Amino acid sequence: MTTRPARGGRNPTMDQVAEAAGVSRATVSRVINGAPTVDAKIREMVQRAIAATGYVPNLAARTLVTRRTNSVALVISEPDRPDDSSFLNRVFTDPYFGRITAGATGALRLHDIHLVIIPTDSSDHHHVIRYLRQGHVDGVLLISSHERDPLPRQVHDLGIPAVLSARPAQPIPISHADVDQRLGARLAAEHLLGRGCRRLATISGPLDIPAGLDRLDGFRSYLANRGFADVPSVEGDFTRAGGEECAHRLLAQHPDVDGLFVASDLMSEGALRAVQDLGRRVPDEVAVVGFDDSSAALDCRPLLTTVRQPLEEMAAEMAELLMADIASPGRLPRSVTFQPTLVVRDSA
Repeated sequence: MTTRPARGGRNPTMDQVAEAAGVSRATVSRVINGAPTVDAKIREMVQRAIAATGYVPNLAARTLVTRRTNSVALVISEPDRPDDSSFLNRVFTDPYFGRITAGATGALRLHDIHLVIIPTDSSDHHHVIRYLRQGHVDGVLLISSHERDPLPRQVHDLGIPAVLSARPAQPIPISHADVDQRLGARLAAEHLLGRGCRRLATISGPLDIPAGLDRLDGFRSYLANRGFADVPSVEGDFTRAGGEECAHRLLAQHPDVDGLFVASDLMSEGALRAVQDLGRRVPDEVAVVGFDDSSAALDCRPLLTTVRQPLEEMAAEMAELLMADIASPGRLPRSVTFQPTLVVRDSA
């Protein structure tokens, strides 16, 4: 294969790639745009010519042909955010969002797709919808689970390919990936009973999202079937400060609690601080089990026993579901449920 250097330092052209490969300009265009009808040997010749000439496809021109942007949006939606700085701080420091972003980015990189991160709340939804409607991205990975959040329905109604990060709070025909939340809570209850706890309680997640409800119901249902009908609970908000405040309130009302299931690792970190501030030893006097197996579990003292949900794998599956929806518009929605596991450390 011979190549012709670009004149005057200008970028190589598609015509030069065609000449180097010994094919037509139209064939080079079909290879660049991923046409499935190109013979494998010819595709390889063109790809070698692209590498030899240093040709870089014009993304704008390619977008006009394929109607693809090679970008997808990761939209992180919270229904209300009274303080923008605290909301953004949570987005970029909460291990949950970090793990979702890492898993999605890794999977999309294999498809040469870029990820655009968009935090939003109800006051900003119209800007997000306008951005999506204008075709800046090929699809949406949507983190939203609050029952009152209208964004999942709005995105669905746009007709753009979209995948949700959990079971939808409202009946919307949209693909999603989730973990078996109820099973995870049952694993926590089983472990606490197995180590001899008999006065159990829980700090739930927000009860306007499916994960909060399912973890609470899974924990209580398992215990009810084993004769523990009255299980105290306090509703939390998935933050450290919320976990600490809830634990103080719960233990003030029920000082004899000896086993505590906290519905997130961040809340567990705050709850452990409260338990120890009250002079209770962990796990000897109060055993604590969290949920997530995030980096927060390793920041806890003692190290946190927790239910692991494989968020990186779940996010990668979300990305693959989205790529399939982009490639085949009109596909029926699919759901994928991952299995949780218990990671035993020092807190229970």
